[in-house]
Amino acid sequence: MKIIDMHCDTISRIYKNPTASLRKNEFQLDLIKMKASGYVLQNFAMFIDLDEEDCPYDACHRQIAIFHQEMEKNQDLIRPVTTYQEIMENEKQGIMSALMTIEEGQVCKGDLRALKEFYDQGIRMMTFTWNHKNTLGSPAEPAHGTAKGGLTHLGIAFLDAMEQLGIIPDVSHLSDQGILDVCRLAKKPFVASHSNARALCARGRNLPDELIREIANRGGVIGVNFYGPFLTSVSDDNGCFYSYVTDIAKHIRHMVDIGGIACAGLGSDFDGIDDNLELKDCSHMELLESELRKSGFHEREIEHIFYRNVMELYRELLV
Repeated sequence: MKIIDMHCDTISRIYKNPTASLRKNEFQLDLIKMKASGYVLQNFAMFIDLDEEDCPYDACHRQIAIFHQEMEKNQDLIRPVTTYQEIMENEKQGIMSALMTIEEGQVCKGDLRALKEFYDQGIRMMTFTWNHKNTLGSPAEPAHGTAKGGLTHLGIAFLDAMEQLGIIPDVSHLSDQGILDVCRLAKKPFVASHSNARALCARGRNLPDELIREIANRGGVIGVNFYGPFLTSVSDDNGCFYSYVTDIAKHIRHMVDIGGIACAGLGSDFDGIDDNLELKDCSHMELLESELRKSGFHEREIEHIFYRNVMELYRELLV
């Protein structure tokens, strides 16, 4: 089965572990494991925690430099893409594709010129926030006592600029009101790259049915997250929220029931989540494929979830 995953934090993990390699490592995702599993494309997030960086803008540039270094070293396996046509060309040659994204819109310092700069460097998707309120909007769960608001006036300006440039807006981590603002104002489809269903797991980071439906109605795709605490509200005796493929499949089923088959995708969050995973790393994606089949999904539906929905979105937006 071909695979497209809309979110991983592997580049950010290499940033913190400079001796690590994207080609082969002990993380949850590397190129060798991806190739063996049938990956067509992986979104690589430049993830920035505002509490850990004195200058998020500079830190994002350093991660972009790591991304390009890894792409240069591994051209035999993977190559960076910014357009749908490049994805198609890579696939014809048996080469995987890598799409750069940003997880934390504050790296732009509230400056639209910085957004254009990141676009010129290859960024094609960006979240407005991570877990901290910033100049663009408020996160899904309050951090440091901040209130849940929507997009700011600047956030609305960024949404418009992102759509004009060709950077796909990503509403994962954004507050409910912020997502409603995007639904109201966006002129093109957008994504929630790594989000789950609140009806199955009552976390603020997960999407209520209303927002699943709104995103789907606007042609968007939601990548289901593999993180245990976003899959289940029930922990074991040690307080561990374990990630089982049965729960991942349940969230996918719920997304499809609410928004239709075209809205569901994969957003593993590999290397940004703990190791309490039945699906230990990206070399075990067949476990999820098998579970979806057991859950009653037909082969064509599984193809849509695993890659076709995101590919169709990129065909429309990455021009």
